[in-house]
Amino acid sequence: MRAGRETGPNEVRRAAGHSAIVKNRELSGDFYKFRGVDLERETFNGVIAEPMARETTVGFDAALVLPYDPVRDRVLLTEQFRTGPFFRRDGNPWMLEPVAGIVDDYETPEDAARREAVEEAGLTIGELLSVANAYPTPGNCTEFFYCYIGVCDLPDDLPRLGGLDTEAEDIRLHLLDRERALGLVDSGEITVLPLIMMLYWLDRNRSGIAALA
Repeated sequence: MRAGRETGPNEVRRAAGHSAIVKNRELSGDFYKFRGVDLERETFNGVIAEPMARETTVGFDAALVLPYDPVRDRVLLTEQFRTGPFFRRDGNPWMLEPVAGIVDDYETPEDAARREAVEEAGLTIGELLSVANAYPTPGNCTEFFYCYIGVCDLPDDLPRLGGLDTEAEDIRLHLLDRERALGLVDSGEITVLPLIMMLYWLDRNRSGIAALA
């Protein structure tokens, strides 16, 4: 995690008030860590509230990139099995997503986005356009996403399978026209929120991106 590096503006929200852990209740986990705490925080009326018990998933910073070819007006999506929908008993736990992966300690989010594009899809990304840096689930998880549109060439003869065997990745790749991808949002076939947000951003800004081609 790149802790403490994203403070952001306070135009609408309050400036950061007091918050502190008063008791640790460590939980377990192999890949993700689950941490239990009692914490206190300053309320909006200036009072320090009584400690409250919370559990948090300690996740990772991740780089997400939606490859986009402005000449052909198409995107590349990944498809893979996901345990979250599986445990929710989703009827189909294979999800359509952007290229994504953990930002390693030695690299920047931009470096991670480019590396993941090579590892998952065999793509060399040109211009990286920042869409948003944001928490996907701030209520119970530390995960932080760096989201990009990656300008690149997406010809018809790209491979249709990707991922690294060493990371147990089994990824299918889809080349879709931008309009068709947006249609999959409308139909409910795309249900991964970061991808939905990135497609909407792309649709709103595509005229400016076309100038990069």
